[in-house]
Amino acid sequence: MASNLTSSSGQDSTTHSQSSRSKTNPTWEHVSEERYGNGRRALICLYCKKITKGGGIHRMKLHLARVKEDIGPCKSVPPDVRFRMENSLQEFVNAKKATKEADEYRNPYGPNVSQFEGDMAEGEEEVQEMQSPMAASSGKRKKSIVDKYFAPRNIEGAQPSMRSVIAGKEATWRADMAIGRFFYDACIPTNAVNSFYFKPMLDVISAIGPGDKGPNYYQLRINLLKDAKKEVQLLVDSYRAIWAKVGCTIMGNGWTDNRQRTLINFLVYCPEGISFVKSVDASDIVKDATNLFQSFDEVIEWVGTLNVVHVVTDNAANYVAAGRLISQKHKHINWSPCAAHYLNLIFKDIGKIDHVAELVRRASKVTIFVYNHVALLSWLRKKEGWTEIL
Repeated sequence: MASNLTSSSGQDSTTHSQSSRSKTNPTWEHVSEERYGNGRRALICLYCKKITKGGGIHRMKLHLARVKEDIGPCKSVPPDVRFRMENSLQEFVNAKKATKEADEYRNPYGPNVSQFEGDMAEGEEEVQEMQSPMAASSGKRKKSIVDKYFAPRNIEGAQPSMRSVIAGKEATWRADMAIGRFFYDACIPTNAVNSFYFKPMLDVISAIGPGDKGPNYYQLRINLLKDAKKEVQLLVDSYRAIWAKVGCTIMGNGWTDNRQRTLINFLVYCPEGISFVKSVDASDIVKDATNLFQSFDEVIEWVGTLNVVHVVTDNAANYVAAGRLISQKHKHINWSPCAAHYLNLIFKDIGKIDHVAELVRRASKVTIFVYNHVALLSWLRKKEGWTEIL
C-alpha cells in the first residue's frame, strides 16, 4: 500500500511535510502526510506505519490515543504521546459540550442587554476556534494574539472581562455566597479554595453557563473516580518514559502508623516529578538486611533494572546493609543515606546534651504551668506578640 504513495519531487515532499508539522493540531507531530498520484491524501502513523485514507487528523488522534474505533489502536505509541492525545480528545469533547450549552443560553444579562463582541468566556473562545471556517466567519471576533501577553482573568489582579464588570457587585456577592453556603453546608475546610483545581473548576462551570447540573453522587463515586485514576495511571506511564531516558531514583521511607504497624513507602523520583509506587506492611516480617533487600529489589524490577541509577534509604544499620546488597547485585546502582534522617539524628543527639536537656525540661515546666492556669492563659492570649498561644 505504501508503494502506491507518490510525491512530485523530494523537495515537494519536504515542503509538504514541513507545512503539515506547522499546523496547530498536536497530532501532526506524530503523523506524516503523503499524496497519491490522483491528489488524494493519506496519513501515516510515525510509530506503527499504519496508513489511513479518510477521517482526517482526528481519526489519527483516536488511533494514537488507542481508542477502539474502526481505524484500530496504535500498539507502538509511547505512553507520554498517548497521554497527550487522550487529553486532547477530552478537551475536544468538553468544548463541544460547552458550545451546545452556550447556544441554549447565550446572553446571561437578559434580552435588553446585548452581548459584547470579544467578551466571551475563555472556554467559548476555544470552542469558536474549533468550529468550521463558515462558522468562524459569522461575525464574532477570533481570539486575538495580543491576549497571550495578558495574565489569565482567573488570576488575582488581572484585568476583568466586560462580562464580570456588567455583573456588578451584587451578582458577584451572590456567586461568592453560593460557593460559601456549599462549603459551610458540606463542612468543607475553607483552605480548599487554595487547591490547584479550584479556579479551573470555576472557569469550566462559568464557560458552560447557568443550567449545568454538575456530577451526581454516583458519577463522583464511580465514573469520575475511574477517570481520575486513569489520568494518574497515564501520568505514571508518561513518567516511565522519562525513567528509561534519563534514569530515576528509588526512595524508601519506613514509618509507624497510629495502629503501630510498620510500613515502608516506596517512591520513584525523576526530573518530571515523584510518583508513589506502593506501601508495604512490614509488621509481620523481620526487618533485617535480607528482607529489606528483597523488598527493594522487587521495586527495582518493576521500575526496570536499567532505569534505576540511585537508591536512597534512611540510616538505620539494617537499611545500610540492604543498600550494600543492592549495590553488589546491581553494579550500576548507587546507594546513599537520607540527608533529612541524618539531620533528625543530629538534633536528637544535640537534645541529649546536659545543658540542652535541662533547658528543654524547664521550658516544659513553664508550658505546663501556663496551660494549667486559665486566667494566665487568657491574659497571655491578649498580649501583643503571643499569637502562637491558642
